Amino acid sequence: MKALVWHGKQDIRCDRVSDPEIEDPRDAIIKVTSCAICGSDLHLFHNLIPAMLPGDIMGHEMMGEVVEVGSTAKNALRKGDRIVVPFTIICGECDQCKRGNFSVCERTNRKKALADKVFGHTTAGLFGYTHLTGGYPGGQAEYLRVPFADATHIKVPPQLSDEQALFLGDILPTGWQAAAQCDIAPTDIVAIWGCGPVGQMAIRSAMLLGARTVVAIDHLPERLSMAEAAGAITIDFMQDSVVGRLNDLTDGKGPDKCIDAVGLEAHVSPAQPDSVLDRAKQMLMLENDRPHVLREMIYVCRPAGVISVPGVYSGLVDKLPLGMAMNKGLTFRMGQTHVNRWTDDLLRRIEEGQIDPSFVITHTVRLEDGPEMYRVFRDKQDSCIKVVLKP
Repeated sequence: MKALVWHGKQDIRCDRVSDPEIEDPRDAIIKVTSCAICGSDLHLFHNLIPAMLPGDIMGHEMMGEVVEVGSTAKNALRKGDRIVVPFTIICGECDQCKRGNFSVCERTNRKKALADKVFGHTTAGLFGYTHLTGGYPGGQAEYLRVPFADATHIKVPPQLSDEQALFLGDILPTGWQAAAQCDIAPTDIVAIWGCGPVGQMAIRSAMLLGARTVVAIDHLPERLSMAEAAGAITIDFMQDSVVGRLNDLTDGKGPDKCIDAVGLEAHVSPAQPDSVLDRAKQMLMLENDRPHVLREMIYVCRPAGVISVPGVYSGLVDKLPLGMAMNKGLTFRMGQTHVNRWTDDLLRRIEEGQIDPSFVITHTVRLEDGPEMYRVFRDKQDSCIKVVLKP
């Protein structure tokens, strides 16, 4: 089969690889009908998250048709079923899964010893996302083996298109969880850093959850325009002071809730003193991530506010003002997405027309065009916001 394969830093190729096979009774094999490139895939593209190996198949946003089912998985799936595959692999039976904490499933990370060493405790296995999270082949391919498939799937109603359903596997529930864990009240002003695909979903989620005002922060015109179309107030951080504008919009009190939809590769105005410094520290391995957005949120967030972090961070950061956060009484909530906790509700909202996640798609191309689209997406060329690949 064809698949997008990691060969090293900024080196993704469309290769011929072996077809997947059933390895466990709980497995299923799907023929991938749609997959996507995620912003967090760029962290792997740039080799900023370790533990990728040459030959690893990329991708964690995918859906398709079930073509083969293991003996146990037949209780939940059958050939011909159309499913979205969440990026988090879940057993559905461990203590964390029973609590709905699916992204920290205790059983699905097959590289548990490595994860325990790096994270302190294991986390769930993830598709196409380093050997720290299991080293599972990803879904930017013609076929995919889905381990624990009886639990790790979302059935798609026939009336929904791939484009409407695909993002149930990652960016829609990620944006929703980012907003939901803010405990939004009707009086809240919610500020969202980053208007990429997750940020766009967080903007609309915050509005659906009843925020009084949503403020969206980015610098790319097409992303700010998409945020404005949803009803957000926008700030171009290359043109304006984010802290100054947010204080103006909140009568000096600061936003009640702040969402970091950027993560470890934050871009900032060249006028910011930490712009060059964080990049230099990252290159010299003095810190893994660029935490500019976290610093800015801590500084501007209203005392007793909430900081929600769906953006991916990989390791250590420098000069994080923890004392400021402690004295302001801020609450931090973060983590990979507990996808299956939210999907029943989100699927209902899509069917009822409350949200159509396909709005975020700007490019649809063949799987073979994936390596070039990684570069287009990285460089934000051609107004690229979200790429869907068709194997």
